[in-house]
Amino acid sequence: MLGWALLFFIFAVVAGLFGFLGIASALAGIAKILFVVFIVLFIASLIFGRRRA
Repeated sequence: MLGWALLFFIFAVVAGLFGFLGIASALAGIAKILFVVFIVLFIASLIFGRRRA
């Protein structure tokens, strides 16, 4: 999940450098959403992983 967020972030930066502002903002939005989902799932796995052990 973090890999996908980083991939979309890199695509957004490259698109921004080439001047495709609409595409860059869309890709940056996707990267932000995926990063938040990754953080939430990471925290949930830390919490529930400790209960099992």
